[in-house]
Amino acid sequence: MEFVQPIRDIKQIETIKKLLKQQNLRDYCLFVLGINSGLRISDLLKLRISDVSEKGKVKDRIRLREKKTNKFKDFPISENAKRAIKEYLQTRTIDENEPLFISRKNKGFLMRQRAYWILNEAARSIGIKEKIGTHTLRKTFGYHAYKNGYDIEIIQKLFNHSSPSITLRYIGITQDNLDDVYLSLDL
Repeated sequence: MEFVQPIRDIKQIETIKKLLKQQNLRDYCLFVLGINSGLRISDLLKLRISDVSEKGKVKDRIRLREKKTNKFKDFPISENAKRAIKEYLQTRTIDENEPLFISRKNKGFLMRQRAYWILNEAARSIGIKEKIGTHTLRKTFGYHAYKNGYDIEIIQKLFNHSSPSITLRYIGITQDNLDDVYLSLDL
């Protein structure tokens, strides 16, 4: 498995959102929910409509059991993610047992390979050269949480990592970011 990077630039995130929204609301919703939930792609792709919506209304929280850890996860849905889900579901005939991210080919769950292709196409089309993959969504969530001042131990707990150093490496806090500490303090 290749080591992929988070999307660090907010302008690039906004550009990808705009591009995906114009092309396909499913892909837009996948991107927005992914970068706002920190879910692993395996959990994101296995969501059903009933996990995010009840009686035509987007829920306030997502509750699930993580595939990798088998741990229970319960978290609120951000406003941007709620709007993306609502817009996307307006394009669907609602059967709450269906996959949220449905494959157009077989009407089953969207496959990981297709999600990878969607993310890479969007990233390349706006000029991102770093390695991008399905884990980019989760890493982008963690990276921006850290950059917005959230304690690394909190992010570590959200990701179920065993140490803060693993989380820092995972979210792409590079030597340049570490060097910035020395250069910006300059006491």
